[in-house]
Amino acid sequence: MGMTAEPSAELLDRALIEEAAKKSGLLWVRRDGGRDRALWHAWVDDAVVVVGDGGEQPLDGLAEGQDVLVTLRSRDKWGRLVAFRARTELLAPRSDAWQAAVDELKGKRLNALDHDAVEARWAEGSRVLRLTPQGPSVEHPGAMPDSAHTAAPAPTTATTRLPIPAALPRLVLGRKRRRQS
Repeated sequence: MGMTAEPSAELLDRALIEEAAKKSGLLWVRRDGGRDRALWHAWVDDAVVVVGDGGEQPLDGLAEGQDVLVTLRSRDKWGRLVAFRARTELLAPRSDAWQAAVDELKGKRLNALDHDAVEARWAEGSRVLRLTPQGPSVEHPGAMPDSAHTAAPAPTTATTRLPIPAALPRLVLGRKRRRQS
């Protein structure tokens, strides 16, 4: 009879990060001293990949070689599941790593108006970043902070819409039809 070794804490940690990244369509990235930024992503070759700028999600402040904090949520509970430090790497357009990332990201970007040309558009005007986990996770089940992690909304020029006109519900839902005799 063979003895099976218990998986190490490091392997379990990596498995949690990988599963959370594969199942969640959204993550949050924060630079030191910056704000959390929600980004859609994919998991490729043991790292998170994101595409942005050039008509895609803004990657304001994210650059090559930065250390960032990545937070992933639980798919079924929607709460924070795991947070880990990652190092950013800019993938060179049309390189093997870039192509692998883009192939996976294209499958997640189903509502692109130019789905057939999206790869060329990303090569010309967007950036594809790889976020590689560094060290153990800083938050995980059993080691979550008590703070709520709430933050004020980012400054914006957007405004709240005006109150809806009183007649709108009747127009949208239809007037009660009178019985015809």
